[in-house]
Amino acid sequence: MAARSVKARRIAWFAVLGVAVLLTVMCVSLVFAAFRNDSAIEAHLGTANATVESVAFDRTIIQYQTPDGIVHSPATGVLYPSGLGAGQLVAIEYDATNPDLTRVAGRTATLTLLPVGLTVLITWLVAGPSLWWLRRLIKRDQPAPEPVPAKV
Repeated sequence: MAARSVKARRIAWFAVLGVAVLLTVMCVSLVFAAFRNDSAIEAHLGTANATVESVAFDRTIIQYQTPDGIVHSPATGVLYPSGLGAGQLVAIEYDATNPDLTRVAGRTATLTLLPVGLTVLITWLVAGPSLWWLRRLIKRDQPAPEPVPAKV
């Protein structure tokens, strides 16, 4: 029974570690993606005024017109939309080569650092003690090693 318990705790230990590492990698990737998007926008900067069409949990949809007269409404929404409301007129910046890549004017990827940093911190504040506790239980429940007979 003890061997089964140790095995289950080892699996739990690796699961907790795996989830914590996965969340950390995803958060770091998110920050790099935000800086990459900002770099693409700044490389081919276009500006416009946009109307906020809808605000939802996962995206804020806007509609704006580029100088060539084409109306754009990025399906993925606008970057850094906090504080926007439906019907609001807002200044935006977009990638002139990819008008679906837009952000609210004056906002940058640095806005992602606080929420992502807090997510990583909370993840490891939960995972660290959990890993320590599981490791302690594993060591406690492991059978003692067999004594090695002395050679005479």
